[in-house]
Amino acid sequence: MARTRLADAASSLTLRGRCLVAAGITLVLLGALLGEQALVQLALFVLALPVVSAVGVARQRFRVATRRTVTPARLPRGGTADVLLEVANTDRRAGGLWLLTEQLPPELGSRPRFVVERLSAGATAPLRYRLHGTRRGRFSLGPLKLRLVDPFGLVLRTAAGSDTAPLLVVPRVRPLQGSGSLTGAGGSGGEGARRSIAVHGEDDVSTREYRYGDDLRLVHWRATARTGELMVRLEERPWRAAATLFLDGRATGHLLGGSVSGADPAAPQDTLEWVVEAAASIGTHLLRRGAGLRVVTDTGELTPALGHGQLGPEELLERLAVLGGSRSPGLQAGTEAMRRSSVEGPAICLLGLVDPDDVLALTRSRSGPGTDVAVLVDPAGWLDAGATRGRRPLSPAARAEVCTRQGQAADLLRAAGWQVVLAGPDRPVEQVWAQLGAGAATGGRVPA
Repeated sequence: MARTRLADAASSLTLRGRCLVAAGITLVLLGALLGEQALVQLALFVLALPVVSAVGVARQRFRVATRRTVTPARLPRGGTADVLLEVANTDRRAGGLWLLTEQLPPELGSRPRFVVERLSAGATAPLRYRLHGTRRGRFSLGPLKLRLVDPFGLVLRTAAGSDTAPLLVVPRVRPLQGSGSLTGAGGSGGEGARRSIAVHGEDDVSTREYRYGDDLRLVHWRATARTGELMVRLEERPWRAAATLFLDGRATGHLLGGSVSGADPAAPQDTLEWVVEAAASIGTHLLRRGAGLRVVTDTGELTPALGHGQLGPEELLERLAVLGGSRSPGLQAGTEAMRRSSVEGPAICLLGLVDPDDVLALTRSRSGPGTDVAVLVDPAGWLDAGATRGRRPLSPAARAEVCTRQGQAADLLRAAGWQVVLAGPDRPVEQVWAQLGAGAATGGRVPA
């Protein structure tokens, strides 16, 4: 027990206190070696000073209560929040010299430090600091770390509380305009209006030309015999203001660690963040317009907390805030969830680096009216911006292979009748959305 107390006392000494103890021991040895009693007396005084300081710090009693007010409590990525930290002395005696440090995750910036001296009993000291949300996720602010120091700065005593405050950093939502034709919400029905095609008989069935990936069970043989071309029927998919939003969140399907520069200081630094920001912006835009929206990721569908219905705009942002790179090898689980989805209307797919096999499975899971759209990351642009697939830059051969496979996937989607847009680091979500809307207005011909 004595050895433990001695170790605790030695660990509480500051650098100044340890230097003073070393000086005292040195004076004791010199005094004993030279036979100088004055050096020994000076050494005893030097050694007694840290002991007296340690006793004074150890006898200090403190009872501290803290409360945090975060404004706003839900912060968009790249934004700042103001935190009011109220420290109250709940003891009957006044406090000493308190050095306070707020514990923060590295993603929120440096740890703020404060000095509070002689806080009277029952008084409260308001402390303010600002944090910057550079990364999505759920974080905890605190606990507060309290350090007691003697007036000479020789002994330091540390104590940490257990109180914390939550902070949610959600993806940014970019302002989008128009493009109601993507979900069938355009025309005289107004934004968000739900409409469907009435089917009265076999002769009234709407048909179109067969596209690569369409279900062969939907082939309309009478129209095929009349036109001489393979035709499919459309009556099984009513046209309504609805859509399916597909998000590719695979860690292996994205380029990370870019150094994008420009006028936007909070621009996404990697393809995964760009895709998540696009999903948040597009999903929020469609939900606020009244569209029926299902959100599907590479691991399955995002369902609300109640287990039924569809996600609301606020809950969508909360789910996307904690969405990280998954370990899924492909898009099979996501395409199966999209196939089972009961939402009619087109699919809006936000894809990273995909293989032709994934694209084939994706096109086969879709059939019916409306034009499906796909936004693929542009690997050449992101690689030029410094993004990589690992710790080292890609070799020229690996870079060429990645760009070739992405081009093949885009060609397969176009051959299946999809609108395809490539998104580079210099293309914000607003620009891509406007291009998709222009393509939908021209019947699927996306302008370059």
